[in-house]
Amino acid sequence: MVTGVDVAVIGAGVVGCAVARQLTLAGASVALLDRATDVGDGTSKANTAILHTGFDTEPGSLESVLVSEGHGLLTAYAASAGIALERTGALLVAWDDEQEAALPGLLAKAEANGYGAATLVDATEVRAREPHLGPGARAGLSVPDESVVDPWSVTLALATEAVGGGARLLLSAPVTSMVTATEGHELSVPGGVVRSRWLVNAAGLGADRIDALLGHHDFTVTPRRGQLIVFDKLARRLVGHILLPVPTARTKGVLVSPTAWGNVLLGPTAEDLEDRTDTASTAAGIDALLAAGARILPDLVDEEVTAVYAGLRAATEHRDYQVRVHPDQRYVTVGGIRSTGLTASLALAAHVTDLLMGAGASWSGPPRPTRVPIRPPLGESQLRPLQDPARIADDPTYGTPLCHCEQVSVGEVRDACRGPLAVADLGAVRRRTRVMNGRCQGNWCGAAVVALVAAETGRDPDELTGLSR
Repeated sequence: MVTGVDVAVIGAGVVGCAVARQLTLAGASVALLDRATDVGDGTSKANTAILHTGFDTEPGSLESVLVSEGHGLLTAYAASAGIALERTGALLVAWDDEQEAALPGLLAKAEANGYGAATLVDATEVRAREPHLGPGARAGLSVPDESVVDPWSVTLALATEAVGGGARLLLSAPVTSMVTATEGHELSVPGGVVRSRWLVNAAGLGADRIDALLGHHDFTVTPRRGQLIVFDKLARRLVGHILLPVPTARTKGVLVSPTAWGNVLLGPTAEDLEDRTDTASTAAGIDALLAAGARILPDLVDEEVTAVYAGLRAATEHRDYQVRVHPDQRYVTVGGIRSTGLTASLALAAHVTDLLMGAGASWSGPPRPTRVPIRPPLGESQLRPLQDPARIADDPTYGTPLCHCEQVSVGEVRDACRGPLAVADLGAVRRRTRVMNGRCQGNWCGAAVVALVAAETGRDPDELTGLSR
């Protein structure tokens, strides 16, 4: 199937795609593998879409260093790729004596992490900044550089750049077994084998299992489910900042956040599970979120709900990232990357590349120039094709509405189907265009979307909708 590549990267989430891109730019030949049918189809597709400053990470930890670096790197990358990003700032709100007493310590932690822009604000200032807050807010911590970002487009851009630089993307390719020798690795996947001189494990929820195949048992992944509620765009007037709770040792807690797509997000829960595939939303989880939301932003819970979803984070028994190099095995593991992985992705990629080179890795080709792919504008504040007379004049399909809720045109869905990353199902199209993600959730446009995607991809409509047997 694939033979003789410099590096095989297992896992095509945001971190794996960032690593594949970085290695490709460095001159390596790369195979990027994932068990799913699309990139970013695991943890990366169901996060809170926040670009963190790292103000509340553990000082001196690897996470702290890489989140701080990654914030700047991803901010610049989003700007060059046209990815929606809004610097809303965050307001960490204390609701009782204990939480208020914790704020100075959080300010000191931010400063220890090298973030000096955070400030304490009193109850009057908190209320002035967020007039729709519930009663009882005691004080706050302002973090002006927290941002919201389009996370799907980040993963897609990184993967597109990697593939454009020569990386081989293998989807529906779970690693079923592995043989490691002094000269490298042989990975068995359905339909063949992948041979590489070096191996990077960025398998997310499966990172500990891949690690075990190489004889390591340094961490155990416990899936931590986070359920979230997406409110209609009419709720956006209620909140200006990312509203954060005072974090605990286990979780950052339930937040209220604007999104780059114009909605408002409430969540996540934090439920440790055994099943690494259980992304179901539950009545108990939604009820708990609504109760938290009613305290934070009472008017929010009266707004229309657009969607609910759940994602699984790769929690471990350790508080820090689990990134280790094993030179004798030509192997780097990248585990325990939880909610800050999106922010840290580009810094993680550079760190992993440095670890490989420090362990003696060399690449078969010369460094390649960066060619950042320009993503379609999906942000609410961006100029969408349906609003762009120049685009419509050039191609009238950009002026033909398909999804009215999200203002997606026929031309955008057509482009997604013809793009460099294969489309296997409607989920992939939704992540590329926002089609069917609005208020009606595809009830109005779904049939037309299925027909267009089926015509463009040659796939059976029932296969696209998951109805085929």
